[in-house]
Amino acid sequence: MRKVLTGALSLAVLIGTVGAAGATAGAATAAEPDAKSSGSAAAISGQASGKDIKDRILAIPGMSLIEEKPYAGYRYFVLGYTQPVDHRRPSKGTFQQRITVLHKDTSRPTVFATSGYHVSTNPSRSEPTQIVDGNQVSLEYRFFTPSRPAPADWSKLDIWQAASDQHRVFTALKKIYPKKWLATGGSKGGMTATYFERFYPKDMDGIVAYVAPNDVVDKEDSAYDRFFRNVGTKECRDRLQGVQREALIRRAPLQKKYKEEATAGGWTFNTTGSLDRSYEATVMDYVWAFWQYSHLSDCGQIPADARNATDEEIWNSVDGVSGFSFYTDQGLEPYTPYYYQAGTQLGSPDIKQPWLGSLSRYGYQPPRNFVPRSIPMKFDRGAMRDVDSWVKNNARQMMYVYGENDPWGAEPFRLGRGARDSHIFTVPGGNHGARVSGLVDAEKAKATAAIQRWAGVAPAAVQADPAKAKPLAKFDTRLDQRNGEIERGEEVLRP
Repeated sequence: MRKVLTGALSLAVLIGTVGAAGATAGAATAAEPDAKSSGSAAAISGQASGKDIKDRILAIPGMSLIEEKPYAGYRYFVLGYTQPVDHRRPSKGTFQQRITVLHKDTSRPTVFATSGYHVSTNPSRSEPTQIVDGNQVSLEYRFFTPSRPAPADWSKLDIWQAASDQHRVFTALKKIYPKKWLATGGSKGGMTATYFERFYPKDMDGIVAYVAPNDVVDKEDSAYDRFFRNVGTKECRDRLQGVQREALIRRAPLQKKYKEEATAGGWTFNTTGSLDRSYEATVMDYVWAFWQYSHLSDCGQIPADARNATDEEIWNSVDGVSGFSFYTDQGLEPYTPYYYQAGTQLGSPDIKQPWLGSLSRYGYQPPRNFVPRSIPMKFDRGAMRDVDSWVKNNARQMMYVYGENDPWGAEPFRLGRGARDSHIFTVPGGNHGARVSGLVDAEKAKATAAIQRWAGVAPAAVQADPAKAKPLAKFDTRLDQRNGEIERGEEVLRP
């Protein structure tokens, strides 16, 4: 389920240290407003109320400035916020949670964006933020460094505690940003937005969740097997399966190269237990990772005749899609919180991949194999069932967007009779980067109009005719992602 991008490991390390470096670097000079921005200079600077927006934010108890970065038309702050380790027992210790604020205008709506992982310290906009031309608050998920309590009591990493983090941030900032709020996120971030709504349904005015998996019964994964039998074309499936088979057949020569790469890179394999287990985990992810973040048109890059391909061609194909550096101790460590949650509440897929026959020694390995044994784990079978039932019966102004060819969409959220003003959309041929912008025109306008209506900024023309709906802010190549692209800050492609 992971696809490692070039430079992923170094980027993960960089993001984990930016906050500390920024704390001593001092605040950057505030940006001058963009001449095309709809907000006035006073509103962007936050002086419309007679007090600078930075001062207003920092007046919140427990809020501290790490750094301010300039961006035309906005003020952008990287902040630390004091949170209880345990929201049920707030006197039992605190930790610093990293958040960012992309400030436009206190008279605009605010989008609460979560990736469910680390938070990027560079300015970016989620798609709903562009659609409503609003402010954006982004939150780093608890236990992702540096937002990790010390010492780390892993029993305090669960979906309710994380939703309570988000509730406290919202409650603190709502006094400054009084207009409507939407929550959004992609993949685990979409799950996070859903759980926030489940536990604090009065906070947000709407939810826009992208490609959010919904593993209701962890042991029942046949939906994924059906997906892989039919996704794309037979020609493409045959190519992928052929490369995957050859990678296991040629285990000995390719593991020799893996060992050389590990020695050169300083990689170790204590968490998985062996280089062999890490090698196979990478190969077993190959087909899943391709469909997660590639498109059918990319099949031409997969060796057509795997049996006659060179070892180097097989290695390069698997490495380019799955990434051999990921299942090392160094690759897994930043994502320990994800695997812990997958093995205690969220669930994880277990696909059969029958085309491999008896070539696999370990099968599709569970999350427990990717978390250090010093961290205890126990699975809660009721957590996802509770959320699933709640969404079906209580969804109000909630939207889910999936990609047709994204394996994570094989087990999606569904709306029941109790849902109101809620929607599910599917991007044709879409992958794990599916966006509203990738929908067919009629559905794109419908989704855009709903988001603007929930945020209280739908123009009169859109209220009269939703088919006229378009994003209120122009697309910015530095701030925004196009349909099919990953969220900034997600160095490793994962759920």
